[in-house]
Amino acid sequence: MTTPNNDFSRMAMSRRRLLARAGAIGAAGMSLPALLAACGGSDGDGDASPTSDGGSGTQPEGSGAPVAGGGGNSLLFENWPEYVDPTEDDLTGTVDRFMAETGIDMNYTETYNDNVEYFAKIQPLLGTGKTIDPDIIAPTSWLVGRLISLGWLDKLPIDQVPNVANLRPDLMNPSWDPTGEYSLPWQTGFAGIAYNIDATGRELTSTADLFDPEFNGKIGMLTEMRDTMGLLMLAEGVDISTVSTFDAAASAFEKLEAAKNDGQIRRFTGNDYLNDLSTGNFAACVGWSGDVVQLAIENPSIRFVIPEEGGTSWADAMVMPKGAVNRDAAAQWMNFCYDPVQAAQITAWVQYVSPVAGVQAELEKIDPELAVNPLLFPDDETVARTFAFANLAEDVEAEYDARFAEITGA
Repeated sequence: MTTPNNDFSRMAMSRRRLLARAGAIGAAGMSLPALLAACGGSDGDGDASPTSDGGSGTQPEGSGAPVAGGGGNSLLFENWPEYVDPTEDDLTGTVDRFMAETGIDMNYTETYNDNVEYFAKIQPLLGTGKTIDPDIIAPTSWLVGRLISLGWLDKLPIDQVPNVANLRPDLMNPSWDPTGEYSLPWQTGFAGIAYNIDATGRELTSTADLFDPEFNGKIGMLTEMRDTMGLLMLAEGVDISTVSTFDAAASAFEKLEAAKNDGQIRRFTGNDYLNDLSTGNFAACVGWSGDVVQLAIENPSIRFVIPEEGGTSWADAMVMPKGAVNRDAAAQWMNFCYDPVQAAQITAWVQYVSPVAGVQAELEKIDPELAVNPLLFPDDETVARTFAFANLAEDVEAEYDARFAEITGA
């Protein structure tokens, strides 16, 4: 096995913030159901579509499309930006360690920038029975569920991934992939309440704190509908992991609208909430756990809590698009990354919650301080209070998105 690195903490300290995951949907200005309708029946001739030649073509520079893969002993993984440790500062990154150990020629790209945008690229091909070049992509869990329901994914070669035994028990057979056959989480995290204790003057524990008149004009909400509405719905006793109707969310939408109209909410944001939180423009906001790990390094006044009523959980998961060519190589990559030694080095750099059991003990050897961070290693009670949003039918999703856009002005 490749010798692990021993100085990842300084890499983690200097890394840029991850782009918002599904939160970028708000900027895209189009819901998934709308895209499904808009893209339906396409003949696949659009310039932004991936090639469909099984890996033999090459996209023009600047096309914005996934680049070509390759056959044989090769692998193409299209992932989100800043989502794996690179080779830099005399330290060997995960991709290079994998290639050195296996001899597989891996093409790892960071061209997966937005769930809806990427869906629009692949729909003209997968939607008409053609293939795309990537062997692995990493959509957010809600889109994984949609791709499964559309029949656009192949089952993973799980029998070739013995390290799947290291998958965290709470991620087995998740709501987005009930049989556990189509996806393996890449990284996971939570949405809860991020707050600046210098601005609040006290610890926060409940979603109700976001509506305290004391913080009028100093509250932020995410443009990611599932996280913002998920917290509000959980606070009203709705089980978001099984929700299937718009009516179940109607009251929470009304509460959000009233808070906006009353001036309680300063603004709706993507990842740009970090500056407002750090400066105290936001006393509190709905935020993501991994962001706070990073921000708290520079500003110890920043805190994060899973509300007592519950928080949301998400995962970006590795999946294989229908007809993916390099299944054996993909299995070797997944097996490599599910080795706790390798997974710990990814965690030390990306600083989200690893899906791999055994990472904490290995991270202790790399960065003891990170190894005891409760945002990276939440206890069982915290995990039990987090819920993944259920997959919504297309018409119900459209209702949610329309109502949320009406309130946020998106």
